[in-house]
Amino acid sequence: MMKIGEKLRRLRLQRNLTQEEMADRCELTKGFISQVERDLASPSIATLTNMLECLGSDLKTFFSEADEEVKIVFSPADMFEKAEEETLRGSILWLVPSAQKNQMEPILMSIGPGGASQEFPPHEGEEFGYVLSGAITLYCGEKKMRVRTGDSFALHPTAPHHIENPGKRPAKVLWISTPPSF
Repeated sequence: MMKIGEKLRRLRLQRNLTQEEMADRCELTKGFISQVERDLASPSIATLTNMLECLGSDLKTFFSEADEEVKIVFSPADMFEKAEEETLRGSILWLVPSAQKNQMEPILMSIGPGGASQEFPPHEGEEFGYVLSGAITLYCGEKKMRVRTGDSFALHPTAPHHIENPGKRPAKVLWISTPPSF
């Protein structure tokens, strides 16, 4: 028999949320969250749906037995690629399905000659990039830095930032963002 409260508590802790933070997100009281997690109170379907949305989940996933087994290894068939011809002149490959539900989001960005990523606004979190091939220019606020094959970058994005490929060869960048931003 599934213990809804225990499963909700695990999900909340996986997201590093306190009961108070979850209560604020769901517009509920901390006491109610505590009672639900201890199976002393049962939320309505609408309230449970709202709680799950605040935790990046849904009813189907929550009640699925398969979600107990977390997938760790992903093949190319699991990945999603989006071609962006206009600005990027390349593509973005999401390496982990549904990564936006996780705390970090790894992508593989292919940038054609003259291409550029979108500009990202400042945000809390961190970003890491590793240039697998080619060379890019990293713009962070007023700073402009050259990043070549084998080089990496790490930043706390306190200013608008993006990358460009000013060269004549395509560039590939492994880019990891926390929280997810792509």
